[in-house]
Amino acid sequence: MKKSYEMDMIHGPLVKNVLIYAFPLMLSGILQLLFNAADVIVVGRFAGPQALAAVGSTGSLTGLLTNLFIGLSIGTNVLVARYYGAQNYDSIKETIDTSIITAFSGGLILVVVGLFASRPLLAMMDTPADVIDLSVLYMQILFAGMPFQMLYNFGAAILRSVGDTRRPLYFLSIAGVVNVILNLIFVIVFKMSVAGVALATIASHCVSCVLVLRCLIQSDSIISLDIKNLKFSINKMAAMLKIGLPAGFQGIVFSISNMLIQSSVNSFGSTVMAGNTAAQNIESFVYTGMNAFYQTNLSFTSQNYGAKNPKRIDRVLVVCLVLVTIVGLILGNGAYLLGNTLLGLYSTDAEVIGYGLNRLSVIAASYCICGMMDVFVGTIRGLGFAIMPMIVSLLGACVLRVVWVLTIFQMYHTQFSLYISYPISWLVTASVHLCCYLVVRKKIFAKLEDKIS
Repeated sequence: MKKSYEMDMIHGPLVKNVLIYAFPLMLSGILQLLFNAADVIVVGRFAGPQALAAVGSTGSLTGLLTNLFIGLSIGTNVLVARYYGAQNYDSIKETIDTSIITAFSGGLILVVVGLFASRPLLAMMDTPADVIDLSVLYMQILFAGMPFQMLYNFGAAILRSVGDTRRPLYFLSIAGVVNVILNLIFVIVFKMSVAGVALATIASHCVSCVLVLRCLIQSDSIISLDIKNLKFSINKMAAMLKIGLPAGFQGIVFSISNMLIQSSVNSFGSTVMAGNTAAQNIESFVYTGMNAFYQTNLSFTSQNYGAKNPKRIDRVLVVCLVLVTIVGLILGNGAYLLGNTLLGLYSTDAEVIGYGLNRLSVIAASYCICGMMDVFVGTIRGLGFAIMPMIVSLLGACVLRVVWVLTIFQMYHTQFSLYISYPISWLVTASVHLCCYLVVRKKIFAKLEDKIS
């Protein structure tokens, strides 16, 4: 990798570097979402409400099954960034090798799980009878391509850890074009419905996977990958698990709570499901814009922690909090105000659009709170504390949400009473994360200052 793709996160103007790092991340995340958005739009417009509901109803379940390995990729990002800041090049090599082996093995496991667990899990979610067969077909085909998706996720995490957020954007741009073209061909021309959009998604993941691996293999820098001489390190795997396993477990439990909410949405019928699916997809773009600052904060904090630079860690947190709030307010409220137009891309059914607006008015408009919550998690996790933010997030954003669904929602069986659980849980969790950061900061900064002196 050429030096120009790397970024010095330890020195230089902070706001400028944060924006330079975060902007390609935003675009990369948006392109990844376009994979699913293309699926949802094409099936919604050309295959009908049942196909639209089928694709949308699998989102929380897919997250449940993949979040563990996505969490491990966070461990890869933190470790490589920390070793990069400390200039520990041997550890970088060991971490990269272990990450690639883990990604491929995890992808194979997910193929098997997706094949055999899709139907029983969808049935547990009370997926309607007119939707479940299409949902199962979509999931089984999608999970056949999981090795490609996992390899890309881990490869992109390695590039991001040294400041390279541009090339993952280029790779996803190419893959996104492939996905959209194949969607149109498979669904409109060959009438393949949900099977067509799933196959198009697999093809796009394959393209992005090949490109990121090629980039690492041909790199002439410290993140070069020698695919023929991969060596698995138990120590580095243990370090990845220490950071990534709590993050992955947190994602799994989040998905379980989202599955419960999806089941509650399912109780309103397939039309509400379709509106909810379209609104969720729009909200995903808002979340991605904010999540770029979580990832930025994670990498910047990790590198500065490795370089023993505590004062800059504080500045990184403040900058990311301000920027994520601005982005969340603009994108979230913009999504609601333009809701009729945006939802119209997914469905021409006025009832579906109305139900989608119900969700956007509550969740999208308050999404900036979620962004602030995630930025606090990024700092704490970047400092090496993985279990603390997991416990707080599980209690605040998951357990509270589940309790809400089982109590308040049962008393007031409306969409509003269901959706309002999101901003309430975000606000509670963000407040506790702030307190945790202040405790962690005192402990870690004292150690760093002792080492510096």
